[in-house]
Amino acid sequence: MLETQFRRLSFPALTFDPASGEARLPYALDELEFIETVTFPVPTGPVPAAFHRVLELLHLVAGVSYFKVGAPPEITTATPLSPAATALLDAVYTKGMAEYAYRNELPHVLSLSVSAPAASPQSPVSVAGKRPLSPVGGGKDSIVTLEALRRGGLDPVPFAVNPNWVIQAVFSASGLTPLVARRKIDPKLFDLNAAGALNGHIPVTAINSLIAVATATLHGLGPVVMSNERSASDPNLVWNEHEINHQWSKGVEAEGLLRGALAAHAGLADAYFSLLRPLSELHIARLFAAHTQYDEVVTSCNAAFKLRDASARWCGHCPKCRFVFLAMAPFMPRARLVAIFGADLLADETQIPGYKELLGLDGHKPFECVGEVEESVVALSLLRDSPEWTDARVVSELAAAIPGAAWTAAANSDVFTPGGTNYVPPAFASLVTP
Repeated sequence: MLETQFRRLSFPALTFDPASGEARLPYALDELEFIETVTFPVPTGPVPAAFHRVLELLHLVAGVSYFKVGAPPEITTATPLSPAATALLDAVYTKGMAEYAYRNELPHVLSLSVSAPAASPQSPVSVAGKRPLSPVGGGKDSIVTLEALRRGGLDPVPFAVNPNWVIQAVFSASGLTPLVARRKIDPKLFDLNAAGALNGHIPVTAINSLIAVATATLHGLGPVVMSNERSASDPNLVWNEHEINHQWSKGVEAEGLLRGALAAHAGLADAYFSLLRPLSELHIARLFAAHTQYDEVVTSCNAAFKLRDASARWCGHCPKCRFVFLAMAPFMPRARLVAIFGADLLADETQIPGYKELLGLDGHKPFECVGEVEESVVALSLLRDSPEWTDARVVSELAAAIPGAAWTAAANSDVFTPGGTNYVPPAFASLVTP
């Protein structure tokens, strides 16, 4: 274990080279220095002033990767920040790092604040009416968003940070021309991790979201349209009177804070929102079932991103694989689903303990990007009486374990009714149909 105690994370001045598209983001953890690089698609015209302001926010948010080495009690920047920008930073380093704090038993992280000079907010200008940038992760959600934007005649531009073979395959299947950015973490961070430095989950969606907004701004595009659903706001557990949410940076609170910071710090109004925010995971799975052209490339398995074998797009053993299989099962033929996954997870009895977690029967909701317990119960309720799934041992055993009250809640569920807080502009609201 690395025994060094750190006092402060600070942010030396960043630089950007428009000729190469490379931004250099330096960090100082006391005397220990790091430089992260983000390489954007090279612009063809002048660099907008708003881009530099978004880059400042990215610099500060991406510092979580270096903060986690030692969780110093002070986070200090010389960049003047408006109240909205400060609120975003405070939340990123506390709520966004809450799972890290929980796993490493560091309760002080939950009450940190960022020290910065005060600044007045910008006067925001709307980016509506320009081509949207649509981040692609390789899974069902971003595919549903991309196709909804295309169906609405909005000519979306697919986007990814460090796209792997999975994302590249989805790009190809879409037939659209993407933009790509490259993020390179300072190699010293990996050396410190190997030496036993503190480590854990970071709010990477907040980082990638700002890279996406910066790319859109640099290339004169419109809003960044995300694919985060409403269940992303659901916490995994409560610790030290704080909610711990693995998906915090995908949740609606983070979305609102980021929108506010972009408006106040960069002068960009409605530059970022999630089209799928009003929808449940189950609702999105039903929408995805209409897009058969992605069956041979789609994956939502994080473990698959580490594989090189295009024939193994799903590990078949993680909470994400289990949940997505269950969520898709009611809405497509069993043979099609098994062909997508390369295995029938609901015929495999070894999956039962994992499914019990998803159904709230054992332990807490897994630290993964999975739907709410209620959604899993609703999906199971749709399968238990389906002739196609009557011989699925996992379905029958799980159905027998569900208490009657849960079935009653499932029967009265609103998982297919859009709702909840969202920031979808009226012009986009009709793009995702029930």
